Amino acid sequence: MKSARWNVLLSAPYMIPFADRFIPLLQDAGCRVIIPTVHERLEEDQLLELVRDIDGTICGDDRYTRRVLEQAPRLKVISKWGTGIDSIDRRVCEELGIRVCNTPNAFTIPVADSVFAYMLCFARQTPWMDQQMKSGRWEKIPGKTLSECVVGIVGVGNIGKEVARRAVAFGMTVLGTDIQPIDKHFLSATTMQVVSLEELLKRSDFVTLHTDLNPSSHHLINAQRLACMKPSAVLINTSRGPVVDEKALIRALQEGKIAGAAMDVFEVEPLPADSPLRAMPNVLLAPHNSNSSPAAWERVHQNSIRNLLMGLREGRRDRQAA
Repeated sequence: MKSARWNVLLSAPYMIPFADRFIPLLQDAGCRVIIPTVHERLEEDQLLELVRDIDGTICGDDRYTRRVLEQAPRLKVISKWGTGIDSIDRRVCEELGIRVCNTPNAFTIPVADSVFAYMLCFARQTPWMDQQMKSGRWEKIPGKTLSECVVGIVGVGNIGKEVARRAVAFGMTVLGTDIQPIDKHFLSATTMQVVSLEELLKRSDFVTLHTDLNPSSHHLINAQRLACMKPSAVLINTSRGPVVDEKALIRALQEGKIAGAAMDVFEVEPLPADSPLRAMPNVLLAPHNSNSSPAAWERVHQNSIRNLLMGLREGRRDRQAA
């Protein structure tokens, strides 16, 4: 084992359980590995206690704010485990010369599969029939086929495209909306209809969200837009929690403005114990786990390590001119 040149904070929740596999590799590369206790993510105050002597990190959705970054004078690289980097203040990283790396297209397949699991559950009513059978009731709950349904895809990036391809295979009508132009060849191959967000909400039986979290997408689905949806429609969110105004969603579900929701992500994570969503029979919940796939995780483990070591070896970038 080489003597340690760099202090590395390993705080990615999906990687920590397998840390024994990776610590020797990092130590051989000259890293001293620090593993904190992590419950979903590290918040700003927790990071402030850890980052002063850190040269690099492999992190999950930790809150790398300006305050944190300015208290990390040695930090050279933030290697994000996964794709989304909305929890990192990239502008400040650019100012300070800190590299931010991620793994694009990391979880496209498992997330797209999760969306279809949710749609099939609602279309075929599988969870509710199971509950009734186990409670001793023999009742045939009406279902429908996905080929009878319209799916609206909000955000037609890698995951949105993969959802669309699956939807075509199921014979669904596919609507899409995005602030960026959508490739014409893809549209031709999938027969996706590009429409406004408002039209998509009005026509869709399932609305599935696949946007980044940024100022324009924060609370993109709010009370006004939920009111545009069919009373029989279902909202699916596997993107980021704050894309949906959760209080407005709860009201819409309570008032019957939409039929149901499937939520893998939330405005506050873990989802608070007193959230009304936990008691709603027409809501399917998951603990931010739609990326679950051992094969995908392994690719991200390896790429996150590569990104970290590359950033450490190349050092900090030049700071932006004042």
